[in-house]
Amino acid sequence: MPSKQIAVIGCGTMGRGIIQVAAASGFQVIAVDTFPKALDGARGSVQKGLDKWAEKGRLTVEQARASFSAITFTGDVGAAAGAPLVVEAVVEKLEEKKALFRQLDALAGSGAVLASNTSSISITLLGAQTKRPEKVIGMHFMNPVPLMPLVEVIRGLATDDAALAAVLEACRDMGKTPVEANDSPGFISNRVLMPMINEAVFCLYEGVGTAAAIDQVMKLGMNHPMGPLALADLIGLDVCLDILQVLHEGFKDPKYRPCPLLVKMAAAGRLGKKSGQGFYSYSS
Repeated sequence: MPSKQIAVIGCGTMGRGIIQVAAASGFQVIAVDTFPKALDGARGSVQKGLDKWAEKGRLTVEQARASFSAITFTGDVGAAAGAPLVVEAVVEKLEEKKALFRQLDALAGSGAVLASNTSSISITLLGAQTKRPEKVIGMHFMNPVPLMPLVEVIRGLATDDAALAAVLEACRDMGKTPVEANDSPGFISNRVLMPMINEAVFCLYEGVGTAAAIDQVMKLGMNHPMGPLALADLIGLDVCLDILQVLHEGFKDPKYRPCPLLVKMAAAGRLGKKSGQGFYSYSS
């Protein structure tokens, strides 16, 4: 890419992780969020994350400070105009992402690559919102971004080889392992993961076992590091529901129908770890 610079639009959980990893890898980072509270939260979260890496010896104190100073936090989306790579990490809602891609297309340089951290939404559809569909690509980081090595890189129907090469290089520069996938609802990761989580919720809903029992079976019997219900709490039950709805709508297959318990919990605001209550309770 022309310069080692990246803009991250959206400073929620995923955006903060991307910002931290990119800054620690030597990128100049433009961190954008139009909500001041999210922007302030990102400053504190990223600084805390970099300091923790310094405590663990992953960075020196000087490197942690330099990494944080390489980040520009702003509420102005226009600040991303000069970045060769822009990563969208806003809420997993189609209409919001479509509107943002139209906006980014209008302000970003003609050669800029526009990447989405979407976990399930069509890259082809997002690319169609722009006049540069060949430069639109999926760059799906895993949660928590600072710990997870995978980035799922998704080509839309029109994505060209140059955009793919730029994103693969950026992933490797961040110390991540990119794995390519083609555009399909849920891609690889969530097409496999979400039906498992949904079936675990159905097991709870139907009284087959307690949340702890379901998770313990998957941990001890299937060697999963985390049970599916605890993982759903970590991801966010609203996000799980959004992804399942994309799968259900995209494939028209009843096997992706969200469990009524998941729908009810999301509606009640029991979203998992971020709200303090999901399948388990979390103290602040």
